[in-house]
Amino acid sequence: MKSTLEINNTEVQTAKTQAEITPAIALDILKQGNARFLENDPAPRNLHDQVTATATGQYPFAAVLSCIDSRIPTEIILDQGIGDIFNARIAGNFVNGDILGSLEFACKVAGAKLIVVMGHTSCGAVKGACDNVKMGNLTATLSNIRLVIDQMNIAAGEDTSSKNGEFVQRVSENNVAFTIERIKAQSPILAELVLEDKLMIVGAMYDVASGKVTFYDN
Repeated sequence: MKSTLEINNTEVQTAKTQAEITPAIALDILKQGNARFLENDPAPRNLHDQVTATATGQYPFAAVLSCIDSRIPTEIILDQGIGDIFNARIAGNFVNGDILGSLEFACKVAGAKLIVVMGHTSCGAVKGACDNVKMGNLTATLSNIRLVIDQMNIAAGEDTSSKNGEFVQRVSENNVAFTIERIKAQSPILAELVLEDKLMIVGAMYDVASGKVTFYDN
């Protein structure tokens, strides 16, 4: 088995390298990537060459479900190249049938070993849900986060509006955990991969002020 550092090179993923990556190694690769991002020392890559190399196939090792927030360009903050990771992005990083289907494709069909559900600080979607915003199609989108809020233990008199930054962050963290549980409960395909140790699903939180990703893998 290759070491993490040997697998995490600047070349594109192949069927061989993907097969050698375990779920734990996939997580370690992303942790190392964010560490490089924080140090402003990205791995050298020729993205144009990677476009050419991936034209006939893809072998990503992970899938990341994150928010559409413009401050979270997933490959950049995790320092990954073209063909390394799948991205599913939606306001509030929740799952629905379409996203579950996409994750099933990513893992069962295309071979990804890791799903990261990544929330972030100062999330506008979470703030909107806290304020119970009603606006067009956004109303239905935010209802997914309202489900999380409705299940939380809230102290009597606690400010549950977006003005309470501590509460907003608590909702963001609970939303990550709730989303992971929904993935396992609503996708027998992904749940089976987890039971077979072929897939790991972890939560994470991105700090928009520092660029640091904290992984909830313990």
